[in-house]
Amino acid sequence: MSNENLSDVPMLQLSGIDKQFLGVPALSGVALRLRAGEIHALLGQNGAGKSTLIKVLTGVYPADGGEMRLAGQPIRPSSPLDAQRMGISTVYQEVNLCPNLSVAENIFAGRYPRRGLAQGLRIDWAAVHRGARALLARLDVDIDVTQLLSSYSVAVQQMVAIARALGLSSRVLILDEPTSSLDDEEVKSLFAVLRRLRGEGLAILFVTHFLNQVYAVSDRITVLRNGAWVGEWPTGDLGPQALISAMVGREFAAQASGHAELPPIGEAAPALLQVEGLGQRGQLQPIDLRVRAGEVLGLAGLLGSGRTELARLLFGLAKPDQGRLRIDGIVVELASPADAVKHGLALCPEERKTDGIVAELSLRENIALALQARRGVRNTLSRAEQTALAERFVKALGIKTASVDTPIGLLSGGNQQKAVLARWLAIEPRLLILDEPTRGIDVAAKQEIMEEILRLARGGTAVLFISSEMIEVVRVSHRIAVLRDRRKVGELPGGSSEDAVYELIAADA
Repeated sequence: MSNENLSDVPMLQLSGIDKQFLGVPALSGVALRLRAGEIHALLGQNGAGKSTLIKVLTGVYPADGGEMRLAGQPIRPSSPLDAQRMGISTVYQEVNLCPNLSVAENIFAGRYPRRGLAQGLRIDWAAVHRGARALLARLDVDIDVTQLLSSYSVAVQQMVAIARALGLSSRVLILDEPTSSLDDEEVKSLFAVLRRLRGEGLAILFVTHFLNQVYAVSDRITVLRNGAWVGEWPTGDLGPQALISAMVGREFAAQASGHAELPPIGEAAPALLQVEGLGQRGQLQPIDLRVRAGEVLGLAGLLGSGRTELARLLFGLAKPDQGRLRIDGIVVELASPADAVKHGLALCPEERKTDGIVAELSLRENIALALQARRGVRNTLSRAEQTALAERFVKALGIKTASVDTPIGLLSGGNQQKAVLARWLAIEPRLLILDEPTRGIDVAAKQEIMEEILRLARGGTAVLFISSEMIEVVRVSHRIAVLRDRRKVGELPGGSSEDAVYELIAADA
């Protein structure tokens, strides 16, 4: 995969890059070397500093320290437009073009060829269309450039964004999660284009969470962890296990995991929920899964593996385009979360502040939300009933608050998470989906939530437990389903080690 004729002087070199927000370091001494004719993968877990580094590089944020050089010359972009003028272009996961303009207009926006007196009277549309077709032809894309951008797929829109970068005479192309919404064939087409551009001498920085794609297309890898530079390697010199070790911050080593005492589940027990080939194009490959009453099924995988996408399908927040979902053996279609709740499902979402709590409402009102929604507008909970409900769960879950009428936005993250959990426990779900329930909360609150998961299982509630903290997954799970690159790659029995999970993630990556 490596290119031997790379320039001795990197096209882009960052050294000692620092960035702080309110005194908290986001980047500390980060380095990066990107060479012409190279595809360089930038990797790290959530919070590693990848997005912040890109924003510093493209002028969204000023660096607090360090040096940036482009083709050997010092640079300090003051804005994304300034970075573009220097030859640094970025294509984001969410294509930031104008869907209400044509393909050609998007490619040449802000720099239309003109003709007529003083070179400013009229746009030369023939030149615009001719130039757009020529740029897309370099990418092996043949489309009608006069059509609205919105009439084309995400994959084509990304090609248009790359064509725009080429039209800007970019020397550095940054691709931030470009494959997250693409299917396998679209990914192959994109990679063919990237290899062609690499051959033309473009320096490409490729940010992704998909390990198999790293090995399919990149020449070199840089890993960040907790805002710091971990290392740089030729891709062929860093195997998947070593890569994951660099990302998570420890070597693979056999160790005891301190597994919790789980209630026994008979292998012959029927599935409460079962999915067969359930998937959604561009989001999740077809997956088989089953969860039994009283079972904690761990869902393990690195960021971007498809865990949240599966949770959204199971709760009716997204609609599958293939496969079946069964509850108690009967095929059901969940058109909305309301349908999921009617069938006894509940979801504590990953993004607590945006998708979980209603910050302006009180703790009491937040806890009562799901039960009130299930009862309907004609059967409202009285204030006294809401108060009794909230006080019961404040005591049961150890929620720390001066009053159940305190605005939930004033509570700590751990207490907000317990309140979201209480909301769903109030409807006595048969299956509780927990997506990152311990993220951003203190150690004591984590322990209390983990104990509540075990209590629910002992009471017969099925739990689908999703967490980036692998030690939590292996500790409380009867079984562990392992995902990578938005597909299920295997299952492990309860009592497995963290290493066993990481090895399965890394296998054949």
